[in-house]
Amino acid sequence: MKTTVFLRSLIFPLLILGTIVSMGQDNKFGTYYNQKRTLFEKLPDTKGEIVFLGNSITDGGEWAELLDNPKVKNRGISGDTSEGVLFRLNEVTRSKPAKVFLLIGINDLSREVSKDSVFANICSIAQKIRKDSPKTQVYVQSILPVNDSFGMFKKHTGKTAEVLWVNAQLKTWCEKEQFQFIDLYSRFKNQDNDLMNPELTNDGLHLKGEGYLLWVSIIKPYLKK
Repeated sequence: MKTTVFLRSLIFPLLILGTIVSMGQDNKFGTYYNQKRTLFEKLPDTKGEIVFLGNSITDGGEWAELLDNPKVKNRGISGDTSEGVLFRLNEVTRSKPAKVFLLIGINDLSREVSKDSVFANICSIAQKIRKDSPKTQVYVQSILPVNDSFGMFKKHTGKTAEVLWVNAQLKTWCEKEQFQFIDLYSRFKNQDNDLMNPELTNDGLHLKGEGYLLWVSIIKPYLKK
């Protein structure tokens, strides 16, 4: 009897601690993040999933329709960061997806996370997917260009130099570690500068329909591999 009471005295604080940690993470990543995360965790896994993983730019794409493929799953969460993706990555790898297309990082930079940390986190995401689901093909997509001429999302659109640095590091790292790197940046920027083509956005950060169609044209060849 004393043993049972003793064990309960140990377990109960651990349960409380687990609840506190969970609540802390909920507060850390925000309301919308946790609405989407908990929904993703409840959705059924399907064989051969193709996962689009990222922030609002991914979240805004109707990927299954754009690619005419019911196996495509949208796992974008508006406002998400590389740390947030790492925290919810088990839901992605649980289904052992065929492919994962990752695009993340601009929200980190807007919150003054160092470019080195953003780069390291993106590498960690790719490595964790490979470790937990070895047969999954991981596609690391470059962070998209931004454009400050719209006067919106100033904390994001002032990070062109950092974006260029992270993208360059990712390209080199992917070649070394044998991950597929997809250079979206050069296709989305203006020809004469490093800003996002204004025909593809109406706020300097997010994409209009034309932007998503361009994106689809870039990644379609990788769906056949």
